[in-house]
Amino acid sequence: MPFVNKSGGEEGEESTDVAAGAPPAFDIDFDPNDPEQVKVHYNLAGWTFDQRAELAETLAERGIPHVWEAEELVVPEELEEPVDELFDALEAEIGPFPVPLLDDDPATEFGLEEWPRADIESLKTSLIEAEIPHRWDRSTLYVAADAEHVVDDLLDAIESGEVASLDEESEAPDGALHDLFTAADRLRRDPTNSSAREQVLDLVPRLSPSSPPYGLPAGSWAAMVGSGQALVAAFRAGAPTDELQAAAGNLHAVCRPWV
Repeated sequence: MPFVNKSGGEEGEESTDVAAGAPPAFDIDFDPNDPEQVKVHYNLAGWTFDQRAELAETLAERGIPHVWEAEELVVPEELEEPVDELFDALEAEIGPFPVPLLDDDPATEFGLEEWPRADIESLKTSLIEAEIPHRWDRSTLYVAADAEHVVDDLLDAIESGEVASLDEESEAPDGALHDLFTAADRLRRDPTNSSAREQVLDLVPRLSPSSPPYGLPAGSWAAMVGSGQALVAAFRAGAPTDELQAAAGNLHAVCRPWV
């Protein structure tokens, strides 16, 4: 769901020079320049052109009166509930959507001028998948202050190769899901199994959470890759066998519904 706020009513607002959307199918007299009318603003910063086009087409099809103000969609308060339902449906179909970080929100800055484009694209996808509020200013990333440590870990993982770089033609290696599941199954039974351990250490760093095997939902694959990365981290940290067994069990559990 995009960031939402309201305007109008008793406090009023300055009028905006925008045109109304498609003729409404709802029996609502929507005047976007009326300071007395309460309006709901949906911040769509970070949405792709295709996502915005799909939203615009759906609004027109449903006859929802609306206006656009820069990167915000504005609708009358009376339609907040059906528009919320529309966003939920679109997110299931073409999401996930980025969570915008507003200009006055507490933020941490990361300068990524030296990062290659493929790593930047992988980072963008991971931030959206993790629902971390953020915004970009060219090659500078701003994230919510309370997500600083999470993003630090994510940047380290991408730089070390634990999260694969995203190429436009990238996809998971053939048989990756089956191999991940099989290795996790062997390790949850015997965390000292050396061949399964080597298989996980070799395979997981080559997987990208944004490049699932054909036909597998991106969110489910991202959860599998995340569990795989947690198991790799446990191996590299020399974790005790019970922690390794638990991490392998988590990986097995997220893979099992898709095998």
